[in-house]
Amino acid sequence: MPETETPVRTVKLTKIFRDFWLREKVTAVCDLDLDIRGREVFGLLGPNGSGKSTTLKMILGLLFPTRGRIAVFGRRPSDVAIKARIGFLPEESYLYPFLNAWETLEFYGQLFRQPRRQRRRRIEMLLEMVGLASVAYRRVGEYSKGMQRRIGLAQALINDPDLLILDEPTAGMDPIGTRQFKDLIRTLAGRDKTVLLSSHLLADVEDVCDRVCILYGGQQRAEGNVGDLLAQQNLTQITTEKLDEHTLERVRGVLGDQGGGIIEVTTPRDKLEALFLRIVQEAQSQRLATGGSVGGGEVAEFLRAGAETAPGGREVIEQLVTAPPSPSGPVAEAPRAPESPGYRPPKQDVLDELVASADRTAPEDTPAPPIVKDKQSVQGVDQPQGDRKVIDDLTGPEDS
Repeated sequence: MPETETPVRTVKLTKIFRDFWLREKVTAVCDLDLDIRGREVFGLLGPNGSGKSTTLKMILGLLFPTRGRIAVFGRRPSDVAIKARIGFLPEESYLYPFLNAWETLEFYGQLFRQPRRQRRRRIEMLLEMVGLASVAYRRVGEYSKGMQRRIGLAQALINDPDLLILDEPTAGMDPIGTRQFKDLIRTLAGRDKTVLLSSHLLADVEDVCDRVCILYGGQQRAEGNVGDLLAQQNLTQITTEKLDEHTLERVRGVLGDQGGGIIEVTTPRDKLEALFLRIVQEAQSQRLATGGSVGGGEVAEFLRAGAETAPGGREVIEQLVTAPPSPSGPVAEAPRAPESPGYRPPKQDVLDELVASADRTAPEDTPAPPIVKDKQSVQGVDQPQGDRKVIDDLTGPEDS
């Protein structure tokens, strides 16, 4: 993405829904100004009905604004040329219930005209990443809501988008999937991608977003860096090792001399999410069985590296041509195959006798006997009968 290219910019964006008589019914978005920079995670916050989903649909070109302007990568949202650069996970997973996970990703990959080999490699990596590789051939209609969100995320990433738009991405997901979503978002932002996240779950937005915009009634109420908005400038926080009561009294005295005091003395608490994940990881280390989706694998390679890693034909040829020659010297003896149980090697004197007999009875100009499938004669040629004693010596008893 070029340095000067802005992923999303809106100016006085307004959307008014009207009734059948064209009378104003509700103002979903009013005079919204957004400037989403490249390589950042931007969050849209607000209660239900605040205009978050309507804003996303106008950015995607699914709804036309009543007034105002929108630019996505410097073009109108309705421009088809930018669609291939956008990945979208809607609030509800609109997937074909009769298709399985593999067929779903295959369908979306074909929509982006991806080559067959590239498409299949990406499908394998995405299914492994979202933890659905073991249920890839189960119909999507049989998935739980959390599993449908996982496959929905995979389809949003199949085209390796420059702009990823997520509408309530963690709705219905368990804490493991939620944590994985957060890690993936931070990874994508570090790989020069832009993520636009809409949610009313404040903890999720706080963990991953660089900047946020808080909406209420379709209007922008606050915007800025997460750290700046959350900082309480009138308080100072100091974290130390556990102090005894005598030390605390001395600290209170020092602060009292300076005209201040201790407002609260508490023990730091861990997040419930961190505790939950530790318990689950302990259970997984004990290999306990589960019937649901498992924690996904690493982020798909094409999302981390930006290109497919399988060598092409030219790379393979160059590797073969530039390969160092094998060192000269005696050829190492090939390893012998392991002998099967009950195997008994043939006796050397029996083999010598068979070779000598063949030299005496088969001159060079004698044509080879015809191949037969039984012990009877074929075309007037009698099948030679082997010495029963020689056969027994070679093969051994029947029970071996």
